[in-house]
Amino acid sequence: MLKRITLSTLILSNLFANSAFDDYKHAAEVNFAKEKLAFQNYKRAQEKAFQNYTKELEKYWKKPLITTKKQLVSYAKDDKSRSVIDFEKNKLTIQTVAKNKKEAQQNLALALAQAVTFDTNDFYHKDKLAQAYTKIDKSNHLALSKIEKEPVLAPVFFKKAPTKETLYKFVKKELKPTKISVKNSPKQQNAKVYTLQINLPKNTTLRRSQIYYNSVKKEAYKEQIPMTLVFAIMHSESSFNPMARSHIPAYGLMQIVPKTAGIDSYYYLYKQKRLVGSSYLYNATNNIKMGAAYLHILYYSYLKGIKDPTSRLYCTIAAYNTGAGNVAYAFTRTHNTSKAAKIINRLSPEEVYRKLLRDLQYDEPKQYLIKVRKRIGIYKKLYES
Repeated sequence: MLKRITLSTLILSNLFANSAFDDYKHAAEVNFAKEKLAFQNYKRAQEKAFQNYTKELEKYWKKPLITTKKQLVSYAKDDKSRSVIDFEKNKLTIQTVAKNKKEAQQNLALALAQAVTFDTNDFYHKDKLAQAYTKIDKSNHLALSKIEKEPVLAPVFFKKAPTKETLYKFVKKELKPTKISVKNSPKQQNAKVYTLQINLPKNTTLRRSQIYYNSVKKEAYKEQIPMTLVFAIMHSESSFNPMARSHIPAYGLMQIVPKTAGIDSYYYLYKQKRLVGSSYLYNATNNIKMGAAYLHILYYSYLKGIKDPTSRLYCTIAAYNTGAGNVAYAFTRTHNTSKAAKIINRLSPEEVYRKLLRDLQYDEPKQYLIKVRKRIGIYKKLYES
């Protein structure tokens, strides 16, 4: 009798356990489906905002230019003038659509003066697309933040904050008729496109990196990762463009993707699962904090089974670009990092490096690994010598 009762109890408890698990599984699937749908709606809203914005720009520009990972673009309020800072090619381009030389000269002078003195807060509040994205973030209850006032080009062109007099002299020196090219406007009748190009100083990247030195040093120490790695990642991701954004979408200096690295890093830092908005990641302090946190997660959690620190560093760099699972795939043809670690531990760091360059699935992470490894050496000479 006792056996029957015990057996019956066990069967019933298993049934209830299975039922509870099924309920949990169903709830998890429903929540996942809701999250996926919410993010799809979020991306659609961004795409619509992007299309509306570029449509407005097409009234004046044959090819509307938008801020990207390595390029910061700012338009005047009427969209007829724009400044384009190319951090990768080290060029500043100022353009205006005007009906005559006098109007063009005025527009170019104003746009140039603003481009070399604006801080990140100025660029953010002038950027209609950034403002549209923030509205979308707010409506979706994403984590937001104020944008810090950090100089963009002023430290590149001036040894100290420019006065009105030094700014006037700079604009007058650069804005010479011989430097300005003129073409007929393909969009506006009786108007021309006036273009001024200025080469940025050769040490622009170094000067831009110095702006973030204290934040990088602080977060690298806190997360127990090399400061030079953070600088090399930042250089490779954005060329120190604080307003960098890509179509993925990814934002800011270290190109944090809200749906993946953003969620992981925010949870690691604050023990809350939260989707962060674009303004949160345009804040340089937040961006560096989250980027360093994600590197910590990759190095000390996802790839912790790799014993040699240099081998693990190479895998962390590749994983920052393509994900830890894709790194594992290069060694095992599965996304199991534990299995990959066993193989990696039998190889020397240089063998691991060569294996990654040969067997990573895509060319982008291969080139990324080459760039970051090289730049770690550069930042060691700059900041550790």
